[in-house]
Amino acid sequence: MIQEKGKAVCRKRVRTLTQTGLVLPQTTTGKLDPHYPKVCGHRGNVLDVKWNPFNDFEIASCSEDATIKIWDIPKQLLTKNLTAFRKELVGHARKVGLVEWHPTAANILFSSGYDYKVMVWNLDSKESVIMSPVKTINCHQDVILSMSFNTNGSLLATACKDRKIRVLDPRAGTVLQEANYKGHRANKVLFLGNLKKLLSTGTSRWNNRQMALWDQDDLSVPVTEVDLDGSSGVLFPFYDADTNMLYVVGKGDRNIHYYEISANKPHLNYLMEYHSYNPQKGIGVMPKRGLDVSSCEIFRFYKLITTKSLIEPVSMIVPRRSESYQEDIYPPTASAQPSLTAQEWLSGMNKEPVLMSLRPGAEPLSPQPLPSERTLSMPTAPTSPHLFNQTESLVAEDGRRPFSLLEEKAPRWAAEHRQEEKKTWLSDGFDIFECPPPKTENELLQMFYRQQDEIRRLRELVTQREVQAKQLELEIRNLRMNSPRL
Repeated sequence: MIQEKGKAVCRKRVRTLTQTGLVLPQTTTGKLDPHYPKVCGHRGNVLDVKWNPFNDFEIASCSEDATIKIWDIPKQLLTKNLTAFRKELVGHARKVGLVEWHPTAANILFSSGYDYKVMVWNLDSKESVIMSPVKTINCHQDVILSMSFNTNGSLLATACKDRKIRVLDPRAGTVLQEANYKGHRANKVLFLGNLKKLLSTGTSRWNNRQMALWDQDDLSVPVTEVDLDGSSGVLFPFYDADTNMLYVVGKGDRNIHYYEISANKPHLNYLMEYHSYNPQKGIGVMPKRGLDVSSCEIFRFYKLITTKSLIEPVSMIVPRRSESYQEDIYPPTASAQPSLTAQEWLSGMNKEPVLMSLRPGAEPLSPQPLPSERTLSMPTAPTSPHLFNQTESLVAEDGRRPFSLLEEKAPRWAAEHRQEEKKTWLSDGFDIFECPPPKTENELLQMFYRQQDEIRRLRELVTQREVQAKQLELEIRNLRMNSPRL
């Protein structure tokens, strides 16, 4: 089961539904109508499904019929069975087991089949049936079990049934690094963001389930190994590069393990695990763009539970009282905008992903770093006590707001700065125009906690201003003592 923002694809390995899939809105709950519209067009079992990271309405699927199909999902979702695919990719001699979209280039798709080949496809072609890939990689001696890209898509890591991990140049098709370590049999491999490390899951020589951490520039021996248990289910790793969190899910298990990845030893720091009563047969994740930032959700799984024929969402939430946007747990993340065209990537260019803030309404960030809001909210120049006294007298005499004199004497850029600061205050705190009155006791409590946080923040701000005022008074006193003319 693969999940993307706003939609879900359910792939069941049930005999009667092996050639079909379902596309559902996130809000869909309960038992589905048996006649619910399906995506169906393959002549064999569907082995992998992936949403396009740059198009929320495009799916790539591969099947035992040795083809890959590209589907366009209607924006109003399905009203009848979808049997017409947009493109069909024909090149593998045997069934296709994996598909993977390039992380930064638009319309570049990778596939691997049971013919031991990895093929690179350019979907910018106008042909509806593409018979030949732009590149075929022939370095594997057995079935490819896993594929993973680094952050900018310049390297491809694969785990093969011949027990070797390889790091490839995806354009040239050459092997840059190869692991021949006999003590670890890898099933899955994963690039760990910009840490220049790989993580693999598999089994040890004693058939214990095991994780291994590798230096991507030296695969002779793993940096560290961690044995988990003696179960037989395959381990699926999921890495969140924004929080350096690693989630390990076992097929047939009832739990999810959490780890924190660090550049320093011991590298893998165990945190805790999530337990449930139902074992998962398969699992998918929601991209960061689809998370609920108002509830401090940092990761979301979708468990496929075949014993009850259901899909269960599991959210990882940081427990915080405030409902305001938490900048520290939501750093800029990859957006839905590609940084390269297909032709640019094929010609040899590499670019990092276009980043975006998860703050509601934010635009994709430019490549150049922007000043933080915390820097903008700090005062640019201290205000003299004499000016404060004048504003206080104005308020006492004629009831004007305290910044009237400042607005008359301050330059234009200061007024614009205060408007920006005011917007920041309103976005961090409670705004009566954005938040309707509470209707339930729970909403009232949430509003109360939010107001408490805002009061606490304002008190800290007042304390800072008082400290700055005392420092200015001391400086003036020292100047008067040192200068007889004053």
